[in-house]
Amino acid sequence: MAGKPQPVRVLYCAVCSLPAEYCEFGPDFEKCKPWLVQNAPELYPDLVRDATAKEADRVADQLNATGISFGSGDGATASSAPKEEVKRLPGGKVKKKEKLEVIIEKVTRNKRKCITTVKGLELFGVKLSDASKKLGKKFATGASVVKGPTEKDQIDVQGDIFYDIVEFITDTWPDVPESAIFFIEDGRKVPAV
Repeated sequence: MAGKPQPVRVLYCAVCSLPAEYCEFGPDFEKCKPWLVQNAPELYPDLVRDATAKEADRVADQLNATGISFGSGDGATASSAPKEEVKRLPGGKVKKKEKLEVIIEKVTRNKRKCITTVKGLELFGVKLSDASKKLGKKFATGASVVKGPTEKDQIDVQGDIFYDIVEFITDTWPDVPESAIFFIEDGRKVPAV
């Protein structure tokens, strides 16, 4: 008779929190690779082999880019070079940086009623709940923070305040320049200036 079965020890990745053997199927395999090379080399022997070759090439490229020669004794290291982080979406596409702009759009419903939407104020450090209260008080109308079609928060203001809102935004929040405010007219983005 065999003894009591022992529990299986599972090594979890510190980056993606999946078991180490499943990291290659996870969302951040590129970020997991350095951790796997260091902590689970037996699971990915190809990574270890590739990492040593790539590491040597990367260090040489960094040294050449910063102007440090291999024989210099100035004590500078390759880690002192600034590393630019690139955001990647699933599938490997590079994520674009968000533009700092406020977009104002008028949506007509039921032929007479209008809703003015304001998107992008949060990029300038404006708290959207406070902004909706101020807009509601200024224009004596209802204003609320809602999720837009792209799952980002936006402010919906009842009524047609399309052209009056630009002056109010620039006066209330001086961090928002007038050149960063755009209208959506007939499906085109038009500067508010």
